[in-house]
Amino acid sequence: MTPAPLAARLSAPGGPLFFPVTAYRPDGSLGLDVFRAHVRRGIAAGAAAVFACCGTGEFPALTPEEFEACVRAAVEETAGRVPVVAGAGYGTALAVRYARLAETAGADGLLVLPPYLVAAGQEGLLRHYREVAAATGLPVVVYQRDNAVFTPRTVVELARTDGITGFKDGLGDLDLMQRIVGAVRTEVPGGFLYFNGLPTAELTQLAYRGIGITLYSSAVFCFAPEIARAFYEALASGDDTTAHRLLDGFYLPFAELRARGRGYAVSLVKAGVRLRGLDVGEVRPPLHEPSEDHVKQLAQVIERGYALLEEDR
Repeated sequence: MTPAPLAARLSAPGGPLFFPVTAYRPDGSLGLDVFRAHVRRGIAAGAAAVFACCGTGEFPALTPEEFEACVRAAVEETAGRVPVVAGAGYGTALAVRYARLAETAGADGLLVLPPYLVAAGQEGLLRHYREVAAATGLPVVVYQRDNAVFTPRTVVELARTDGITGFKDGLGDLDLMQRIVGAVRTEVPGGFLYFNGLPTAELTQLAYRGIGITLYSSAVFCFAPEIARAFYEALASGDDTTAHRLLDGFYLPFAELRARGRGYAVSLVKAGVRLRGLDVGEVRPPLHEPSEDHVKQLAQVIERGYALLEEDR
């Protein structure tokens, strides 16, 4: 698929963007059957796209063979109903390898994570993402976070690059993002995509919406799709009252709990999926499981979130 069709599909009104967790069996091996069930549930709940093997899907923990198998499974389960975007990362050579594996597996696009541990300058980052984009026919979304932070000028050059169709922000510097959006809008007219990629992105989406960024990742959709969908629809309709009620009563308590453990942006989400009845297994090292007390608190937060939905009915 070329960049324009993917951009059009992601920009069209739909539902939350779904970042499924990767399922493992009790012995730690890949659990493809459960992963397939997880993807099917997300599609049935109204996901607008499936982002497979990205951060929530523990991309760094997967072997190339497991990665390709998961992406292929996601493609088969979606059956073209929504696009599948696969993660890719590490250094340039490995990122290219994962990009090609994703293309072979039938993915519709790539979310390219920051290069592994390298504190590179703007010239090197630009070359890295251009080489990944040139390696396949898949449209690329560049992920800004950690050691991959871009100037507005570099993002303009990324937007001018064939195959690069979007930019996901996991940094949270709204001043920088406003300058990036303005620079690209001025110098590269067209449908360049922007995503809010912060953990529990719903917390900041009202602010991102203010600078024109309407797409965001929703880890909550993995385990509480009805809540995530209600929030998405409140934003889409301008119902800030409902959005604020869900933020105050569910998302803020969830984010506060998430902040109590390193790696909880993934492991707490996975615990939530298990609490909701799908045994996706534990996270792989170096991530670790939430404490028993934190899982109990998570169950209470989820219960309160669903109670809020009942109040609206």
